[in-house]
Amino acid sequence: MKVALLLTIPILLFSKIHYAKVEPYERYIIKSAVSGEIILSKIELEGKIIKHAKIVQIDDKLDKIELSTSKEKLKIIDNMLDINQKTLIATKESLQRQKDYYERIEGLLTIPASKKDNAFYNYISTKTKYLSIKEKLENLKQEKLNLKYKINLLKDRISKKSIYIKNRFLYKLLVHKRDFVNIGTPIAKIDNLSKAKLTIFIENDELDNIKSKKVYIDGKETNYKISKIWKTADDKFISSYRAEIIMDKPKYRFSTLLKVELK
Repeated sequence: MKVALLLTIPILLFSKIHYAKVEPYERYIIKSAVSGEIILSKIELEGKIIKHAKIVQIDDKLDKIELSTSKEKLKIIDNMLDINQKTLIATKESLQRQKDYYERIEGLLTIPASKKDNAFYNYISTKTKYLSIKEKLENLKQEKLNLKYKINLLKDRISKKSIYIKNRFLYKLLVHKRDFVNIGTPIAKIDNLSKAKLTIFIENDELDNIKSKKVYIDGKETNYKISKIWKTADDKFISSYRAEIIMDKPKYRFSTLLKVELK
């Protein structure tokens, strides 16, 4: 009878107990993509959930001046292209006439050699002018491409100097006004609090059918499942495997310690 009674005791009672802290779904560090002096740092927004706000501004005054100047240069180049294109068309017409005239008198014995020479030189001169204008047009087109690329670079650099966050928790600002940052300098630590996660460390004998096991939190059954399991043992807990449980926006306060069981 005692043996039978023992066999009826649910094996669930022998599930191991884990403890996990309620952590943000993700935490990441924003790093500067450009260099410059910090002219705005919203330290007062630390520790707040921000719907949409600029938290840091890197000085972009000279970039904006250069951008404005480059746009004006682009307009000038466009005007020069238009003028030279019209000049090229007119020169091409003149070139064709010079060529036709020279070819018409070249074989005539009644035309003096000096007049033929003048016609030839005029034809060659006009052709040289035509080719020179064509070359200038190609150089202007190349200059325009370079300038458009520069404008896009400036726009990109300016955009990266204004750092915004949206629907995120500003955990910590790492820079202050008048600091100078380089590319890769950490700017802020940001948390995504739309969800939460629990990290537990499970032993090898718990891995069997782990995906089908129910997750109990503080003794209550939940609909959560193990979301991710590391395939190699943890560096710190060398006999255990790291596992994560992703939770909906939690009713628990973040950093609360919860009891977790897998049954």
